[in-house]
Formats: sequence, C-alpha cells, structure tokens
Amino acid sequence: MDNGKKLIVFYSLGGNTRFIAEEIKKEENADLLELKLKKDIKSKGFLKYLIGGRQAITDKKPELLPYDVNLDDYETIFIGSPIWASHFSPAVNTFLSENAILNKNIALFCCHAGGGEGKAFKHYKERLKGNRFIGEIEIKDPLKAKTESVNKLKNWLKNI
Repeated sequence: MDNGKKLIVFYSLGGNTRFIAEEIKKEENADLLELKLKKDIKSKGFLKYLIGGRQAITDKKPELLPYDVNLDDYETIFIGSPIWASHFSPAVNTFLSENAILNKNIALFCCHAGGGEGKAFKHYKERLKGNRFIGEIEIKDPLKAKTESVNKLKNWLKNI
C-alpha cells in the first residue's frame, strides 16, 4: 500500500535511541514499533557492553517479544539502534531476519557513545538491498545533549 505512512522501528537499551525515535515520531507523524527482547540485556554496568557487543559482532538474533505490524502498510521505514562494537543491536538483526523489507524508503538512525556508525550503516545498507535509502544519521549520547541532538535531528529530517 503506497499511502505515505511512516514507521519507526527501533531498539533501545539505555533510552537514547528511544528518545530519538520519539522525536522522529513527533516530527514525522509516524507510527512507533519498539523492539523488546524476550530476555533483555541488563542495562547497567560493564556486562551490558560485553554481552551486547559479543551478540552484535556474532550477528546473534535473540527472540523478540511479539509485535503486531504489517510492513506493507508503510512507504517509509526509519530503523534505529544503539551502536555496539560498530554494529546495530541484535534485536534489529532479529527483526530484519523475520521480515522481508523491499521497495521501501529507508532511513537509518543510531545512537552511540563513541562511533562505529559507518560500519553499521554500510552493513545495513547491504542487508536491506532492494530499498531506497533516503538518509542516515548518528547522534552521540542524545540524553546528555538533548537540545543539540533534537536540533541535529530536525535538520536531518528536513533534508530527507
């Protein structure tokens, strides 16, 4: 169905990616789908980096809690994730392996504390061949710089 509807699919462990997804929703009047793991990673301490990073590097696909979305209803899909070890999160890997996404406008966004987005964006563009990429943005620690992050995001959204 080519109706101009927009969907934001994202995973957030620490709240940064959720913050950006909610800002996109406000600006774009988009539907929101937050991916949740059946067995989530602890969000505190060093262990989250060790476990999450290892899962991301090895392309693990952990089980998600059930969600209800028909991707055929959407023309544009924003896909967002934290960056772990230069990779999108395992939850996004699971979502993409469970859903064939073709002939959509795709915008990628990520949040990070120290880079790695270039490799992640390249990987997801390869994984999502058969779509039109309309933009990508990385935002460093958005919860620590909310105003700056929202301004950067709004500027990006105007240009896609």
